[in-house]
Amino acid sequence: MRVLIIGAGGHGQVVADILLAMHREGSPLYPIGYVDDDPAMWGKLPLNLPVLGSSADVARISHDAVVIGIGNNRHRRVLFESLTQQGEQFTTACHPTAVISPHATLGIGCVVQARAVVNVGSSVGDNVILNTGCSVDHHNQIGNHVHIAPGAHTGGDVVVGDGVLVGIGATVMSGITVGIGGTVGAGAVVTRHVAPHTTVVGIPAQVVFPAPIDTLLYSTYVSDNASLGE
Repeated sequence: MRVLIIGAGGHGQVVADILLAMHREGSPLYPIGYVDDDPAMWGKLPLNLPVLGSSADVARISHDAVVIGIGNNRHRRVLFESLTQQGEQFTTACHPTAVISPHATLGIGCVVQARAVVNVGSSVGDNVILNTGCSVDHHNQIGNHVHIAPGAHTGGDVVVGDGVLVGIGATVMSGITVGIGGTVGAGAVVTRHVAPHTTVVGIPAQVVFPAPIDTLLYSTYVSDNASLGE
């Protein structure tokens, strides 16, 4: 199955690396290249795979499925909705070292990176990034367009709303709800529920500011770049 990656920046190349690792392990999925809206990327060969054009060129490129290789939750959601309306088929990129319980569920278009864990009874929505070494423990409900960053962990019975970022190395304690559009800062320990569109940081996590979802940034440590580079 020929997979076209949307975005050729750092995260897109991680997605390509996962798909190549899957293919080596016998998966029928194989990355054929990328599209990216940054003209400087066109014609380049990240991981020896071509950048074939921009997002406007998806329909003309022969492929069987797409996966989005963009870290920014807001941009990734917009692209997912647009590509869905265009009738694109999504696949999930799941690294061979990830551990997904057979009693857990993953939505479509997810990226599950090396050594990520999803435990029994958990449900993960569509277009979610489970980044390197993160863990989603038992009976979690993870919404759509979420990013659980590297080394972040959620305890049992956690609810994470649509569009949430759980930052690098953060911990969400058991039974906690993080509302839609929320951000948990890097290294935070969340011991109380987080209201929608609210950013919390620190140990224990404290509210920094509530923010409308349209102005919520992915993170202070990842550029909010309007191109498909990240």
